[in-house]
Amino acid sequence: MTNKFYLGIDIGGSKCVVVAGTETMEILEQVRIPTETEQGPEYMINILLDHASKIFDKLKTHTLVSIGISCGGPLNSETGLIMSPPNLPGWDNIQITQFFTKRFGVPVFLHNDANACALAEWRFGAGKGTQNMIFLTFGTGLGAGMILNGKLYTGTNNMAGEIGHIRLAEDGPSGYGKQGSFEGFCSGGGIARLAQLVISQKMSNGEDVGFLNNVKDIKKITTEQLSNAANAGDKTALEIFKISGKYLGVGISILIDILNPERIVIGSVFARNPHLFEAICKEVIEKEALKPASEVCEIVPAALGDQLGDYASLCVAIPENINQDFNLPIVNQNVSKKN
Repeated sequence: MTNKFYLGIDIGGSKCVVVAGTETMEILEQVRIPTETEQGPEYMINILLDHASKIFDKLKTHTLVSIGISCGGPLNSETGLIMSPPNLPGWDNIQITQFFTKRFGVPVFLHNDANACALAEWRFGAGKGTQNMIFLTFGTGLGAGMILNGKLYTGTNNMAGEIGHIRLAEDGPSGYGKQGSFEGFCSGGGIARLAQLVISQKMSNGEDVGFLNNVKDIKKITTEQLSNAANAGDKTALEIFKISGKYLGVGISILIDILNPERIVIGSVFARNPHLFEAICKEVIEKEALKPASEVCEIVPAALGDQLGDYASLCVAIPENINQDFNLPIVNQNVSKKN
């Protein structure tokens, strides 16, 4: 009998993934490519279609069942429409599913990347075994996927979880089109912009900014550079992460008070360097969140590592299977209470 397989397309602000897998989440083929946002959506969609076609041709002994697309919001899952995500400039009202339906002739499903990652971590990663879990992307942008009472919650028109748009301060780095937003303080792009503000102020005051004294163009500073500097003990870099951690604690306190989750799973930037955020984040939560709610909530890094996007997009491709229990390799199983 011919083997079945599914295609997952993960569209991110900095990279995209095309992956083929089975219903038990065995990865058959995979390709990762940078998201060349400056080239526009048509260019990138064609690149994704080409890679998907190459994988399809390699798996001729298999039968493609369906395709799942995971992408940053806002979007409409029911109509397959991408609606101007802040980290995909130019992707305005893109009917993404129709391109893949036309090419492959199979059902194509679209979901917000935060929702898709929430499903993946809930079923196979750090959220396994919970009934009320929140996943925070903390990548190029910041979004939330919410599992409430054992079900994915998407809201009235798929707009639930756009927490990056919440304003946490009147002043601060811009993110999701709003100055001082949650995304402005707690995302890869936001931390880089926060660094620009902090460093510019220090330089204008004639203060030493550590390793950043040698950076010719502060607009080109990346979060990876900052995390490397912070891990090496650079005071300015540590100060920047402390600010981000503070506002992460403020934002999480709001989520704890409103939704009373048992676990909050955080990906990308936080998952790679949780120690740079945890102390100040915990301190803020203890002050801001309701104690009975915060005491039952764990704050943990995502467990699926670099494969999170793969499993997430495949979860979207196999919606009828998301409640099945598969034994997948977990990159990080150290799920300990953080607050």
